[in-house]
Amino acid sequence: MLKNNNTTILVTGCAGFIGSNFVPYYLEKYPNYNIINLDLLTYAGDLENLEELDNHPRYKFIKGDICNRELVEFIFTEYDIRGVIHFAAESHVDNSIKNPGVFVQTNVNGTYTLVDVAKKHWMEKPFKYKDEYKSCRFHHISTDEVYGTLGETGLFTEKTPYAPNSPYSASKASSDMIVRSYVETFGLNCVITNCSNNYGPKQHDEKLIPTIIRNALKGNQIPIYGDGKNVRDWLYVLDHCKGIDLVFQKGLKGETYNIGGRNEKTNLQIVNTICEILDKKAPAADKSSYKKLITFVEDRAGHDRRYAIDATKLENELGWKADENFETGIIKTIEWYLGKYL
Repeated sequence: MLKNNNTTILVTGCAGFIGSNFVPYYLEKYPNYNIINLDLLTYAGDLENLEELDNHPRYKFIKGDICNRELVEFIFTEYDIRGVIHFAAESHVDNSIKNPGVFVQTNVNGTYTLVDVAKKHWMEKPFKYKDEYKSCRFHHISTDEVYGTLGETGLFTEKTPYAPNSPYSASKASSDMIVRSYVETFGLNCVITNCSNNYGPKQHDEKLIPTIIRNALKGNQIPIYGDGKNVRDWLYVLDHCKGIDLVFQKGLKGETYNIGGRNEKTNLQIVNTICEILDKKAPAADKSSYKKLITFVEDRAGHDRRYAIDATKLENELGWKADENFETGIIKTIEWYLGKYL
């Protein structure tokens, strides 16, 4: 049973990677919040990620689809939701190439359902909140992929024009635009954050860093797309969670904030670093380097060459800074996966 005198917020998709890192952090930091986790538990969501919250008095899990309007309306009414932090999304680019329709359904229609129910629950009419809901806010979590790809120089800022290149990033760009329209048309109090590539504990096995670690430990080939020179900006997941917290609490209505780690690495640099750390922490039986397992495979369709985020706005206006650099964060990450895979 949730604590009645607390503020209850709806956090979607918490059984996934970022959400499952966010919720324990948030419950510990804010003893006056209850959290409802609405998650469909698709293949990317796993309740084992939230084992530490079993029987937690301020946390409740509801299995369901963000596209199910009746369910979302019931949750808002039953639990008197006072804020939304919206993580739930289909997010794996390869899957969006194979089956774009699922991404449009979840990321576009699901976001629309949530934001529209929030408006109806909290507002009397456009630009007029009901008295008891004046401080309620909708926080939409997005991605740097909506901006497309960069050349060898430059950074994505909040002013970069949208130019999504995959069905995944197109669906996220669409959901950003829906949220923006609810600010401009109805006066709903929304904020958007666009983050760079996250890494850390609890990430799904299919993603790059867990794939490298898992295959190395099994002695399998480590597949790297194309020439391995695609560049990503890597952000430790707990640093992302702290950025989300800051924006949800203190960000300005209608604003977008980019959250990036200032850790640009090629995929080849990532795999070499991980192999070097594994060579020391979990040496192969024959004592050879795991680097010999690196294999180049056919490049992904529409594979963006480089992403990098300028987080200056978040740093200057809200005082955020990343606590981890890649060197410290990757060691914590590898140690967590050694515990999982060994």
